Amino acid sequence: MKSIKLPLAFALFLLLIFAGNTSSSGDKVNIPFRPGEQLKFAVYWAFIPAGEATLEILPYETREGESCFHFRATAKTFEYIDAFYKVRDTIDAFADKTMNRSMVFMKLKQGKSKRNVVVNFDWEKGEARYSDSGDQKVSVPIRPGTFDPLSIFYAFRVHELEEGKELVQPVTDGKRIVISTAKVIRREKINAGGKEYDTFLVEPEMKNIGGVFEKSEKSSFQIWVTADQYRVPVRIKSGVAVGSFVAELTSWEKGEPK
Repeated sequence: MKSIKLPLAFALFLLLIFAGNTSSSGDKVNIPFRPGEQLKFAVYWAFIPAGEATLEILPYETREGESCFHFRATAKTFEYIDAFYKVRDTIDAFADKTMNRSMVFMKLKQGKSKRNVVVNFDWEKGEARYSDSGDQKVSVPIRPGTFDPLSIFYAFRVHELEEGKELVQPVTDGKRIVISTAKVIRREKINAGGKEYDTFLVEPEMKNIGGVFEKSEKSSFQIWVTADQYRVPVRIKSGVAVGSFVAELTSWEKGEPK
């Protein structure tokens, strides 16, 4: 199976691809997030402050006749990092309100490279169609329960965690589809962003991840999420050929009551 290619921008962009690749196929519980939620992260490159990223849930929208969550992620590098790799990215994703599948995925890149990508999920035909700047490039078959690289991060949070649990979910970027797996390693307390958290450590399997990860024999990825009903990521750590990246949660707003 082909890998999903991930450029350096996505290593800086935190959860959008990598953390999202750890969704579970276990028994679901109540959805722990709502419109208005906002997560902010500080990103470090080899201990150097490199940028910041935000994940937020906007008001519900209707897509293809279904009420959907609207997720948005933004990321940018600081000016002194721009000389090495400039990131100014915005990603929007729509998933059905029951968090069973993706509907639309959109990626706007205005940094070192410029892209305007849209992936439409056609569930009647069972395919995802990828286009860039209005030109359709490719379509791939999708299976039930497939998510895009951003929505799958939220799908991950819908599931209970416990030590030793295997997590599995199909994900597509519109060019190819992979079956992504991860394992809950252990429960531990950590300090992140100046606060102490009770967390689960999750390690995604890297064999289907391309880009900066395939260039390093010792590539790794670790995610610490809170061991409560919200399952909020508080630290993300990666080791790749171009160096190590750490992202830590700096603020979390729960959003408005349902």
